[in-house]
This record gives sequence, C-alpha cells and structure tokens, in this order.
Amino acid sequence: MRPEINNQSEFNFQVSNLQLTNDYYAKYEAISTVLDEHPEIIDAVHHDLAKALEKATVQDRHGAQFKFTSDTILRIVLCQVIEGMSLREIIIRIDDSSFLRQFVRIYNGPMIDFTTYSKLRNLIRPETWKKVNELLTQAAVRQGLIEGEKLRIDTTAVETNIHWPTDSSLLWDTYRTLARFIERIRDIDPVVVGTRRLLCKKVKKLHQKIARKAAKKSHSAEALKPLYIRLFDLVESIMAWSSDMAELLAPRIAGHRYGPVEQAVMEACLKELLHFQTLGERVLDQARRRILDNEKVPNEEKIFSIFEPHTELLIRGKAGKPIEFGHMIQIQQVEDKFITDYDVFETKPIEHELVEPAIKRHKTLFGKYPEELSADKGYYESMEQINRLSEKIDVVAINKKGKRTEEETERETDPAFRHAQRFRAGVEGTISFLKRILGLFRCYNKGWPHYAATVGATILAHNLLILARC
Repeated sequence: MRPEINNQSEFNFQVSNLQLTNDYYAKYEAISTVLDEHPEIIDAVHHDLAKALEKATVQDRHGAQFKFTSDTILRIVLCQVIEGMSLREIIIRIDDSSFLRQFVRIYNGPMIDFTTYSKLRNLIRPETWKKVNELLTQAAVRQGLIEGEKLRIDTTAVETNIHWPTDSSLLWDTYRTLARFIERIRDIDPVVVGTRRLLCKKVKKLHQKIARKAAKKSHSAEALKPLYIRLFDLVESIMAWSSDMAELLAPRIAGHRYGPVEQAVMEACLKELLHFQTLGERVLDQARRRILDNEKVPNEEKIFSIFEPHTELLIRGKAGKPIEFGHMIQIQQVEDKFITDYDVFETKPIEHELVEPAIKRHKTLFGKYPEELSADKGYYESMEQINRLSEKIDVVAINKKGKRTEEETERETDPAFRHAQRFRAGVEGTISFLKRILGLFRCYNKGWPHYAATVGATILAHNLLILARC
C-alpha cells in the first residue's frame, strides 16, 4: 500500500549570514512542523490520491522506480501557492533547491514531472480542501492559537482565466476549437471528415474586422450586421459539419474500428466535439438575439467563455474594475488574521443572507457567538436584522446603506462601533495578501471544481503562514 508520508530527517541547513534567508527557512520549517503535528490533514488528502499514486512512478538515472506520497504532493501545492509560481516553474524551483527538496520530502530522489504533478493536484477535490481547512482550524482552536472574540466577514471576486468576451471573439473561439478537433480526426480517419476545407483565416479576419469597427464610435451597430451575418453563416456551417461527423464517428468508435491508441484519441475528440458544439449553439443563440433581434439578453442566460462556461459576470461598482468575470468568495476571519471559514459561490450571493450562517458556523467552532461582528454595508439588510443579531452579539458593526435616522447615526458613531469598523478594515489587507502574494486574483485552473479547489488550497497556505508566525 502506498505510504502517506516519506519520513523526514531534521532540517540541517547552515545558518545564513542573511536574516532574510533565515526567515525563509524558518517559515517552511514551521509549516512542516504544523503538518507533522496534524496527520489527519494528510489522511484527508491521501483519500483522494491513494489510487493514482500507485501508478505515478518515475525512474532515476540508475533505472530504480520511485513513487511519491500524498504528503509530498500536498507540500508541493503549498510551495506553489507560497512561491506564486506556475506548474513548470515550481517543479524547476524545487528541483534546483536542496532546502525545498527536503521540505517536500523528495530529498535526492528523482523529481516529479509537472504533468504528473498537475494530474495529482487536480485529483484533490474542493470538498477535501474544505475539510483540510476545517481540520486545521479545529486544531488551532484546541491548542488555543486562535480566539473567537471578534469576527469579520467580507466577500471578494476571484477572476477566471478568460479574455474579454465579445460576440465576435466567442464565435471565433467556437470556430477555431471545432476546427482543431476536425483536423485531429482527419489525421486518423479522413473518410469521416470528407474533403471540405476549413476557413480559419477567413473567420479570424472577419472577427478582427468586426472588433476594429466596433472600437470606432463612427460605426453604428447596424453597420456591423452584414459582417456578423457572414460570421454566423461560417460558424453555423462548421457546426453542421461537426454534427454530421459525430453521427458518422459514433458507430465507428462503438464498433472498435481503430487501434487502441487511435480509439482513445477518437473517443476523446468525439466527446470534446459534442461538448463545444453545445456551447457553440449557446454562443450563436445569444449573438443572434443581441445583434439581429436587438434583444437585451439577461446575464444569467449568457455564456462568457466556451473554455470556462461557469464564469459569471460581476458588477460590483469598483472604480478600477466596474466589471469582472469570475465568482465571488467569502472569508470569515478572527483577531489573529486566521481565516476560520470560507465559501465559494457559483452564482453571486445576496450578502446580507450570509450573516446568519456565518455566525452559526463560528458558534459551532468556538462554542459561543463572537462578542464583536463587523462587516461592510453590503451585509446590511434592516434595523430588524441588526436588533436580531444584537441579541446574540454585543457589538454588531455593519454600516447602513443610504440615509440614517438619528438613532442609526448614534449607533454608528458609538466608540465601540467605530473600533469594530477599524478591525473590519483589516480584512481588506488579508484579501490583498491573498490576491497579490498568493495569486488568488485569478484562477488559472480550468473548470468549476478546480476553481473551488484553488481557493481552498490558497486559504490553507494562508492559514499555515499565520500559524508559522506563531
């Protein structure tokens, strides 16, 4: 059975003359100690990775087989988040660093390649990251490392990795993606594809022409319609072509007409072809309604990327970014900057509805309600809400939206309220740290499950850094 942990010897790196280097070593040593003290964290990750790790082997220069552990994969993920590097960069960084090799417990063995690491990391489910964070939080409470006297909550947007969506760019994405799978199928079975030509250059030029004209204020929407009609025809043509191919390809795959490798490639191509064809139909529908019918399509019905179809349009009124594409997350934080809980929302939530669940989870964790609750005005619903919360919490510091009565003004100018609001402002620094230092401003992993998992991994890295300072 695959072991969870490759037992580590003590860190034995010589003390540097640079305090910066010593602090760097101390940070990872403290994180390593925390992980070793809580094996239940590795147990949770091992549940997702056990089967895959049995097959994930590499050979050293002498031909010896080497397997990796769940502990190693978790530590590489933490390194990637803390160092702020891509998959390739973190593998090179660890491979080139004796200290990080010892931290991830590979030592002098062969280094894992980035494709294997990527597959293993993606096997850790969002639910597992949530559980791991809960286990770490519960352990911190038991050890008295964090207190629950104060609670602050806030939401922020984490972007998905998409380009700015326009009708012409989404149509071009649809065409070029279907064309790529058609070419792959043509290489294996030209009969299924036929002799028709792909017109990628023509479609791309049409998209670029529309984009250039749309950027000029002198061109009206009516002037773009003829170009869009030509683009619609070309995209509809390739979608009909791919549909015909799928009908021909399905029985050939079912009859195992191809060799083992070709069979696997054809099955994958057919699956992707049908997937992107379905998304392309949605792109065509919304573009026709907007361009030809002059209909205002609701954001809930739109698709903003065929590669990240779960992406949501977020209008938050921020001066620098009035419109963002991604999802909202919420964090709950206590005095010591420790994030005790987090949520990832597939659709934008109503913030004031999140307050009650947040304080209930806090009570479950600490056994009591916080003495002080602070949040921004987005969490304000009514004075009835404030009064209801005040029955459980001594200081409820949530500003009201709009005009205030004399009683409400008196509440918000109370020294305890203003002190709590100053505490609330600290959560903005945490959000900035998550985004600027730990890379949570944008998620580069594809798909909703991997998006939620990335948030969970980043929260875990943040909390381990907080405990390392303790």
